[in-house]
Amino acid sequence: MDYLALGDSYTIGEGVAADGRWPMRLANSLREHGIELAAPRIIATTGWTTDELASAMDVEEPLGRWDFVSLLIGVNNQYRGRSAGDYRCEFHELLRRAIRLAGDRSDRVLVLSIPDWGVTPFATAQGRDAAQIAAELDAYNAIAAELCVQHGVAFVDITATSRERGGETEMLADDGLHPSAAMYALWAERALPIARTLFDNP
Repeated sequence: MDYLALGDSYTIGEGVAADGRWPMRLANSLREHGIELAAPRIIATTGWTTDELASAMDVEEPLGRWDFVSLLIGVNNQYRGRSAGDYRCEFHELLRRAIRLAGDRSDRVLVLSIPDWGVTPFATAQGRDAAQIAAELDAYNAIAAELCVQHGVAFVDITATSRERGGETEMLADDGLHPSAAMYALWAERALPIARTLFDNP
């Protein structure tokens, strides 16, 4: 079965080896549980916002049909100060598109929440307000969760994990901002039981 992973730096795994990315780890774990999922094709680049991901997908068309699609996007919208209203519109279109790419099967789409970069040394060094970052990301994630419910798409909350451990040295890449392979392993572990249920129905 084929897997398409859509996102930004968190999906491409900025600062980690390819096998440390969370989509790769998730695919490997699913195979260990008897789900023959291929290594993911990743459409993601560090810095992408929702509209930039959509534009990149346009360039890649025709993307065809996939057995499983994951989506994690939005942190750069928040970082650039874009509104929650814009995020709602653009994320909604990406979600609809992900469902279409999964053969119109919303039960084969998995969305991960946006992690909280406000706990990182990078944010501290920039003098950013951690409480403001958290509040804005909470608003974005509430929108994503609401839209996932509306469309019957699985939603995995990794934000709590990022807040609990995202400031630890071993959980960070060398830039002090992006997650390390160890953090991605925690995300994949959190996503695994939910992802497994998506393959219960052929």
